[in-house]
Formats: sequence, structure tokens, C-alpha cells
Amino acid sequence: MIRIPFLLLSLLFLTACGDSPVGREARILAMGDSMMAWNGLSGQSIPDVVASELQEPVIDRSVTGARMIYRLPISGAAGLSIPKQYRAGPWDWVILNGGGNDLLLGCGCAVCDRKLDKLISDDGAQGALPELVARIRAAGAKVIVLGYLRSPGRSSPIEACRDEGDILDARLTQLAARDDGVTFLPAAGLVPHGDLSFHAADRMHPSIKASRVIGGMVATVIRQQN
Repeated sequence: MIRIPFLLLSLLFLTACGDSPVGREARILAMGDSMMAWNGLSGQSIPDVVASELQEPVIDRSVTGARMIYRLPISGAAGLSIPKQYRAGPWDWVILNGGGNDLLLGCGCAVCDRKLDKLISDDGAQGALPELVARIRAAGAKVIVLGYLRSPGRSSPIEACRDEGDILDARLTQLAARDDGVTFLPAAGLVPHGDLSFHAADRMHPSIKASRVIGGMVATVIRQQN
């Protein structure tokens, strides 16, 4: 088996997206971290579901491990910086998620007040997330921001992230309330306690079932607002 380094693979993927005929025709862009990208190898990620539901192409630039606040230039340009996943285009819609890795990896979902404030302020007006959304909106696209799944409550690495997830959701709700062109879709209520069917085997990332549900929610918003 030939093994391609992750960084090189990411660069090749992003280059292919930018140059493909489909990329020039697509009007929907997806950006974010592993929540967005998960199940992509089987063609069943959230962007894949949106494309199938709407019967139109969706360009997916999400990258596993990506953060909203990421300083390294080369790997950031390869997609590990979510803001750098954005490229100007004929986008009518941008589907976006992010911040989870900043909280989980940046502060261990423990002492995260400063990190949360850097991501998004209490009123949803300032921070890395509002800045990115404002840049996308200035180019004319509507934005759908996705919230994160919560822990199933059974031996999950993200069990400690529940409070931070609730705060992030509340602030994203404020962000969406400031602009009719921004929709926030929370996922906090999708997972019944003890139900493992919405998570992959790692009990952190979305299962195929969860990707289908969330992708269906996104497609419904786009249909309703087209």
C-alpha cells in the first residue's frame, strides 16, 4: 500500500476541488472539521447527504482535525485552519462548523472561558466564528452553521465538553439572530441518553445515521430558503 502523508493528501484534495469542472458549477460549499468530513470515505458525510438530497454538487473542503484558530501557515493552508478553507466562488450557500477541536484540544473542555471568547463573544458579534461568517456573508452567500452532537453518555471522550457545547450553541444562536442570512442548526437534542446509534465507534464522531439526519436538516433549510 502506498501511504501519502496527511498534509500532502490535504493539499492534493484542495487543489482538485479548486480546479474541477464540478467546482466551477457548484453553488454550495461545505467547510469545517471531522464532524463535517466524517463518513466521507463511504460517500455518506453531511455534505454527501446534502448533495444527494438536493441532487446538485456540494464542494466539501472540511478536514479532520481542523480548528477555527490555527496559526501554522502551511498546514493551515492545507485545511487545518477552517477560515483558510474558504475561497471566493459563486456560492449561494456555505455550510460551516467549527470550534470543537479548539475546545477539546486547546483547553481540554475544562478551563475554556478565554478560548470560548476568542471563538465567539457572548453576544455573537465578535470572535473567529463571527469574523468568518461576516466574510462569507459579505461575498453574498447564506450561511448554515452546524452545532455539535453531544455525548451519548456512555464512555465518550467528549463527555466533559457538554457545558462548553451548550455555551457555544447559545452564542451561535445569538450570531444567527443578528443576520437573516445566517441559520444555526443545533444538534444537541438529537442524541437520547445512552443511545449509541448517532455516534461512530469512537463515541465522538457522527455515525452514518447522524450524518444522514444532519444532512437532511441542512437540505431542508436550503429548500425552504431557495
